[in-house]
Amino acid sequence: MSTVYTALSGGAQSTNGGLGGGQYNTASNVGTFTPSNGAGLVQKAYDRLVEFALRSQPLLRSVADKRPAQQAMPGSSVVLQIYTDLSQATTALSEQVDPNSVALGTPSQVTVTLAEYGNAALVTRKLQLFSLADVDPAIADIIAFNMADSVDEVAQTTLRAGDNVFYGGAATSTGTVTSGMGLTSALVRKTVAKLRAGKAVPRKGSMYWAAVHPEVSHDLRAETGAGGWRLPHEYQSNDNIWAGEIGEYEGAYFIESPRLYNATDGATSARVFRSYFAGKQALAEAVSEEPHVVIGPVTDKLMRFRPIGWYGVLGFAIYRQAALYRIETGSSINAT
Repeated sequence: MSTVYTALSGGAQSTNGGLGGGQYNTASNVGTFTPSNGAGLVQKAYDRLVEFALRSQPLLRSVADKRPAQQAMPGSSVVLQIYTDLSQATTALSEQVDPNSVALGTPSQVTVTLAEYGNAALVTRKLQLFSLADVDPAIADIIAFNMADSVDEVAQTTLRAGDNVFYGGAATSTGTVTSGMGLTSALVRKTVAKLRAGKAVPRKGSMYWAAVHPEVSHDLRAETGAGGWRLPHEYQSNDNIWAGEIGEYEGAYFIESPRLYNATDGATSARVFRSYFAGKQALAEAVSEEPHVVIGPVTDKLMRFRPIGWYGVLGFAIYRQAALYRIETGSSINAT
């Protein structure tokens, strides 16, 4: 026969043939361990691997393919210049007349203003000693991403300031764009035609660069007549594929990214998305000090504060307005 072990406090002893000559059995006081009466023994468990937040890959700084090549000296700004071509000479020369000389035009100028950018965090000794996760590598990763993320947004702010802009549907300004005024094939064709008419140099073969938000891409690719969409492996040769590159259509290869600026500044607070189309030398960049991670010195008396951050000195400017167009549209899947 089996022996039942029960709580001894207040229990009665009986001899019914159990092992050891007796069996302790108290029906009203069975010793059972549960989370409620063993509260000090049952605790939460934490995973020591802490994941990072969802991120989008920085890519807009890569549009800046124009940089100073022979900068004369350090300065707070850098002036880039563009020669002006001579007017066409279409009148036939006279056999016995020496033509007059023509003065060269004054080069146009683009000024890139440099500014300091940076961010920093302070890691305390107490955090390092008490944290359940290894915080040092995580903080270094967060700082490095913040650097790339921030500089990319500075570049996009400059892209958004271009002179050439089209609006979706019948809109004539940002405030008149509605959610139903999405990016269409006609707008893409119009923009590419304007780039070609402005003599903008394509960025890949005969194709221009286009960057769109995923919710803008949704409307364009779902549009009837977009059957000409080609995937990257169908047109790539020896050129690199951009991060987020999704295909080619109507003379532009498209980059899809949630980084593309959008805000509820349309009609009745509709969300308006900004898309960019560009050729070569649309955006210029000047760098005095390339952004980089900085490990600051420990200067406090007890050596408890350990700074880490990033720092850089650079600036952006639109170099060729004719090589950059912005399209402001809504999206059928994001009205607000």
